[in-house]
Amino acid sequence: MITDEVFKRRRQHNNTPESILLIIANFIVVAAADTLFSNHHHLHWFFWVIIAGLVLYNILTIRKNYEAFDKTDKIAYAISIPVLILLVIVLQ
Repeated sequence: MITDEVFKRRRQHNNTPESILLIIANFIVVAAADTLFSNHHHLHWFFWVIIAGLVLYNILTIRKNYEAFDKTDKIAYAISIPVLILLVIVLQ
């Protein structure tokens, strides 16, 4: 018989670093905004409003969890930004 201790988890333990959650949120928001507010010829002005909101969200998240971002997380975040730009260009 399996005891209950096997299934107990640490409090507030989710195994995903805050930086990875930020990168995933960036990709989801940019993909959704690109799908909703662009056509084959141009991007709607509201797309840029959403991107500005995303930038503000990123700044606030990084400031709030600055100690959680180590060097490799910052490099991964810096690489994800050009990938997002390429994503917007490719989806056009």
